[in-house]
Amino acid sequence: MEPLASTTAEDHRPHVVLLASPGAGHLIPMAELARRLADHHGVAPTLATLAGLSDRATDAAVLSSLPASVATAVLPPPADVGGCLMYEVMRRFVPQLRALVVGIGSTTAAIVCDFFGTPALALVAELGVPGYVFFPTSISFISVVRSVVELHDDAAAGEYRDLPDPLVLPGCAPLRHDEIPDGFQDCADPNYAYVLEEGRRYGGADGFLVNSFPEMEPGAAEAFRRDAENGAFPPVYLVGPFVRPNSNEDPDESACLEWLDRQPAGSVVYVSFGSGGALLPYSMGAGHRNPMDFLPEGFVERTSGRGLAVASWAPQVRVLAHPATAAFVSHCGWNSTLESVSSGVPMIAWPLYAEQKMNTVILTEVAGVALRPVAHGGDGGVVSRKEVAAAVKELMDPGEKGSAVRHRARELQAAAAARAWSPDGASRRALEEVAGKWKNAVREDR
Repeated sequence: MEPLASTTAEDHRPHVVLLASPGAGHLIPMAELARRLADHHGVAPTLATLAGLSDRATDAAVLSSLPASVATAVLPPPADVGGCLMYEVMRRFVPQLRALVVGIGSTTAAIVCDFFGTPALALVAELGVPGYVFFPTSISFISVVRSVVELHDDAAAGEYRDLPDPLVLPGCAPLRHDEIPDGFQDCADPNYAYVLEEGRRYGGADGFLVNSFPEMEPGAAEAFRRDAENGAFPPVYLVGPFVRPNSNEDPDESACLEWLDRQPAGSVVYVSFGSGGALLPYSMGAGHRNPMDFLPEGFVERTSGRGLAVASWAPQVRVLAHPATAAFVSHCGWNSTLESVSSGVPMIAWPLYAEQKMNTVILTEVAGVALRPVAHGGDGGVVSRKEVAAAVKELMDPGEKGSAVRHRARELQAAAAARAWSPDGASRRALEEVAGKWKNAVREDR
């Protein structure tokens, strides 16, 4: 296990160990949570990642951006986890996490795991430290897990039931079957049993930290507030939005931003399907390496001067914040969603997998910051270029719907900025409340 930079004998701040699941969508927001705890709340965070289970270059870029006040640790791999579902992978890392927490000692104030890592809550009772669950996605995702648990309250061991269609969640528009997150749609899915097991552990958590803010999901936030007051569920703290800071540019990023600098304000549509979106031949192992090969013949030449295709990573936060960017065609991953909201950029929703279709419902029908092209042929159907063009035109040359979406995007941008940066913002105060509990717990133990 790598040495811990901040766990020295002279450092008596309360220590919090944060366990991130593999993947940029989990690591980036948890890294920002760790940064905020260190910078604003007098807590010494240690961010733990898992060896060998995600892209090393991406992990290194995220971790190297953290200040020295955030320690990092890489947990060594247990026995072979190849082929295991993520929930099982996380369970096998619990002994390594226990060793890390024990090594930090009596100043450990809490363990924070993300929603794949709730087996770590078993350490709460054993080690006598509070345990919290971090959700890098919406508060409505917690409601889906709760729905699975409630559906099985009187079920026999080994009996699994499908969620209703439509699924009604507090503060969210009803979800059709294909809009329910992957792993929750079919009770025969191997993930489903793990989801149920995870959800049953939620009652043992001391609280939940969610990468959202009340204006994104006001009804859901209010429902969880009432449940906490009534003792029906642990308290849920909305502490987002967490958006990664602008990083140093590499040459490819500089070229992209220089191109944007030459475009008129509000003239660019940015298209990205996230770190997990893959063109079919990539996922089929066909040997393609250059994404430009998938563009129509002559496309780059025809769009020269009017468009730019970026073959590598684009500096998304900076692209969305640029005055030239007017709209974002997005897969609706939650990180991308919050980055777009924080820049006041309306979206055209094109969800792919995981919880992205549910996010699209939140963005279009609850938050009102996105339009969704109509797919033909049902679940997995084709979105025609005519539908895409109509949605783009509605945002770029706004009609009634487009104007409403653009106005709402500006409203949420103001709310997001207040929550993220204002000293008296609701999210900052919520995180301060949690950090205060951790500090008090360490003082009482001394």
